[in-house]
Amino acid sequence: MSIIVTGATGHLGRLAVESLLKRGVPAEQIVATGRKVDKIDDLAARGVQVRPIDYDRPETLGPAFEGAGKLLLISGSELGRRIPQHQHAVDAAKAAGVGLIAYTSAPRADSTPMLLAREHRATEEMIKAAGLPFVLLRNDWYLEVYTEQIANYLAQGEIVGSAGDGRVSAAARADFAEAAAVVLTGEGHAGKVYELAGDEAFTQAELAAELSRQTGRAIAYRDVPLAETKARLVGFGLPEEVATVIADIDRAVAAGELLVTSGDLSRLIGRPTTRLSRAVADAL
Repeated sequence: MSIIVTGATGHLGRLAVESLLKRGVPAEQIVATGRKVDKIDDLAARGVQVRPIDYDRPETLGPAFEGAGKLLLISGSELGRRIPQHQHAVDAAKAAGVGLIAYTSAPRADSTPMLLAREHRATEEMIKAAGLPFVLLRNDWYLEVYTEQIANYLAQGEIVGSAGDGRVSAAARADFAEAAAVVLTGEGHAGKVYELAGDEAFTQAELAAELSRQTGRAIAYRDVPLAETKARLVGFGLPEEVATVIADIDRAVAAGELLVTSGDLSRLIGRPTTRLSRAVADAL
């Protein structure tokens, strides 16, 4: 039976495929799927099965999920469209008789008021309603969300946001991908809900201080009202409804909603999670 990885043409999905290979899963038993599969021609060259899918085109999902023993359902990236997209995927998984769905959700998705979690909560509910064995991988924030903006931080000389002194338990995408691979290759995970987060939580001011330390430049964190953060996002070209959801992440950080101390991630992967200092150094 195959292990299907959706979103393998994106960052997390590709890393999950690499983690499965490192854990000894034969390449021919891994099915990497996504919209633009030309991005993963190199995986095909290594023996991984590559199949095109589109969450908006249910007819592509059935053939791609055929023969699946386990499915890593990586959430879509289109805010406001993920509920129907994920429903298509769950329906296809049920029709294919998938033995286990592992879904990449959000921290405390069943109870958090964070706007970004609404579609994740709905997806968790639809997976449970499908009656298939499942495991919920509630991923906290990615370190790369910050490190990929380092060039902008340096150009501006500051980090601007509305997160206050809130701490975020971010980890590297590779850490989350490794946890997914552990679940997909192990036993006893069905029915589990894992709150996955980095061991080391930090504030935006501490992020700025770490960047200052490693670059020798004075980078400060400037906290602004949430309305200003939303206005900046709209100014960058985001639709207002999307800007509202993204700005709300800062509100959630300030409220402690992205501070997770479960230790689930480091326990699953059997090592400490990637530290902020390491992530910044690698990005630089």
